[in-house]
Amino acid sequence: MERIASALGDGARWRIVELLVERPRSVGELAELTGLRQPQTTKHLQTLARAGLVTVFPLGQRRVYAVETAPLAALADRLRELVETAGTHAGERDVIARYRAAIEAEAAAADRERWADGRTFAFERLLPASRDLVWRYWTDAHLLASWWAPPSLTVTECVLEARPGGRAVLEYRDAEGRYRSEGRVHVAAGPEHLVFDLSVLDAAGAVSFTGHYDLGLTDVPDGTRLRLGLRITDTTVEAAPYIAGIGTGWERVLDNLADAVGTARTTEGTTQTRTKG
Repeated sequence: MERIASALGDGARWRIVELLVERPRSVGELAELTGLRQPQTTKHLQTLARAGLVTVFPLGQRRVYAVETAPLAALADRLRELVETAGTHAGERDVIARYRAAIEAEAAAADRERWADGRTFAFERLLPASRDLVWRYWTDAHLLASWWAPPSLTVTECVLEARPGGRAVLEYRDAEGRYRSEGRVHVAAGPEHLVFDLSVLDAAGAVSFTGHYDLGLTDVPDGTRLRLGLRITDTTVEAAPYIAGIGTGWERVLDNLADAVGTARTTEGTTQTRTKG
């Protein structure tokens, strides 16, 4: 497939294929119709032949080329699959579009230091797992790292020490750099209540803004109700892109958490059933 796409990626070769799908043609005829010199046309035809797109028929002193439709059909099928996959994941593109619009709006509002101080956010989830399990996913460093970042990012350090004064750290990276947040835990009454703050740091280690988090977990018949409150302070003008992504970012990582605890509960239930058996 890569050879086919590469061969068709040249405008002259694409035109040759367009001409050959109408009927077989000689090198001279193709050269005349494309405006290429005959040696150039021959080289393009050789590339197309190596990709399986054309076949040559020696007819006496003439060489006539014909298109092979099977590779074109395979390419068409693959392109159709890509279009269908893109349609299935159209929401991902919508997220980026909304984030871009949010950045533009926040950048316009960020006209002074502390411009967004006091802004609040609230998130809620019904999670298909026990409160104890959800609590572990917040306070066990390994489990926390498994969900507390979008899929495109790699977590390099992640900890919420479940005690007053405990460290709160989130550091992750992508191809463009590292991003670090640091803070402290203020309340840790497991498995019900966790209060902590995290300051997002810029490349020089200065605070871009601080998030103050209040997490509450409540038992419900089908699992656990999670409520997360967030208030931001210490906002700098440069923090606009970060603040623009808070809503979308937390919705996505809480979806990750829901998937993680749901899978963990299923695995634990299967293990318990096998043990009893």
